[in-house]
Amino acid sequence: QVQLVESGGGLVQAGGSLRLSCAASGSGFSINAMGWYRQPPGKQRTLVAIITRGGTTNYADSVKARFTISRDNALNTVYLQMNNLKPEDTAVYYCNANINQLGLVGYDVWGQGTQVTVSS
Repeated sequence: QVQLVESGGGLVQAGGSLRLSCAASGSGFSINAMGWYRQPPGKQRTLVAIITRGGTTNYADSVKARFTISRDNALNTVYLQMNNLKPEDTAVYYCNANINQLGLVGYDVWGQGTQVTVSS
């Protein structure tokens, strides 16, 4: 079973920066796309950014030019650098990985979530 462990959330003032990390662990797996989603209080979970194994990225319009997603395939880790944070970025951030393992192709695994709070 593949597990995702996130770190790097916290409380920051508007205009500040945070870097989230998410590491995948397990055995006999490979990772396709990895991404970050977020869920503000009382709202649905939405895509923030996604990156393919080859490094192609896509971002939600609300975070373009402020957030950068990257990954280290050797470490099975994805990162989200968040700059110029705004109060509306406050949410629980979830890591997602699309996994191939033991004959199963393309199933999704989620992290436990990490809280990001941006004060005004």
